[in-house]
Amino acid sequence: MKKLIVAALLGGLALPAFAAPAQGDFSFSLIGGVDTALNGDVHKGAVALIPDLGPLNPDLAGVDAELRIRSRSHSEIYDMATVAGLEMSYGLSDRAEMFGQVRQTRADQGTVQVGGAFVPALNTELPVYGTFSDYKALSVELGYRYYFLQAGSTRPYLAARVGGTQTDAITATFEIPDGGITIANAPFYDKKWAVSGGLDVGVIIPLSERFSLTAETGVRYVDNLSGNDSAIGGLGLASINNTGSRLSMPITVSARWDF
Repeated sequence: MKKLIVAALLGGLALPAFAAPAQGDFSFSLIGGVDTALNGDVHKGAVALIPDLGPLNPDLAGVDAELRIRSRSHSEIYDMATVAGLEMSYGLSDRAEMFGQVRQTRADQGTVQVGGAFVPALNTELPVYGTFSDYKALSVELGYRYYFLQAGSTRPYLAARVGGTQTDAITATFEIPDGGITIANAPFYDKKWAVSGGLDVGVIIPLSERFSLTAETGVRYVDNLSGNDSAIGGLGLASINNTGSRLSMPITVSARWDF
């Protein structure tokens, strides 16, 4: 019996070590998941007087209105976004690594009531709707990751990152259905790079000597976008797109190979 126990122990010591960051090692990861907006507006609120609706609808020539636009957040306009990305990391020790990540975040276009148009002649407020084109952002970031346990088993970690995010141009279509007014595909945000960063908490689960899975969540921040007022400035709404920052919570799963 003692011989069997000794043999089992020796056999266990001979098993290959499970995947784990080590000093001088590189790793490659494929990332997928979802991203939920927590804070940040797509546009601000504003009140603007339009003395004549005729240029927008000839049948309303000479009729004035007051646009009452209310702020709308990313979460009100866009549904949950999808995330896909690649990561390369380099082990600084058995508990720390540096990483570089390229990630795309995308949410389909959304439609919401953005406010109303009060028409004194009718003594009523007509609803105003906005449809905003897809949200597409490409992030390039560098970060530092620290593991709380030594190599050998499931390991929780914390990470921080900073870099830049390029958000594609966004257009908006504004409609007042009851007034027969449509402003189609108005430029709203220009394509722009902005500062981005975040904090992560996660766990790495080794499955073999060189392969592991990672589950992660945290917070991400992207700074303000670049407003385009070429279509809405003449309506007195130039201030509503002086915003665009986004705070969100991603939930991702990664497949990781160490080499």
